Amino acid sequence: MLAFLQRFLAGPPTSSQNAKQRLKLLLIHDQVDLSQAQLDMMRDEILDVINRYMDIDQSGVEFRLNRSEGQVALISSVPVRRVTARAS
Repeated sequence: MLAFLQRFLAGPPTSSQNAKQRLKLLLIHDQVDLSQAQLDMMRDEILDVINRYMDIDQSGVEFRLNRSEGQVALISSVPVRRVTARAS
């Protein structure tokens, strides 16, 4: 949430910030050994599961890989409009 607020208050990213972010993403992808197509397929599958239980805002969905302390984490933000089904 803090990252979202910082990004919102900071305004649009500059081209150098975009280039830095793309380079980080490429380095992380190399470390994880997943292609962009594989990441897109994984994203779609995860969203399919979430869609079974919730109505989500597809335009606000964000998936990214983050490297920290020698580990890679999948970070996602999926805006939920409402819960559509309850698990029993």
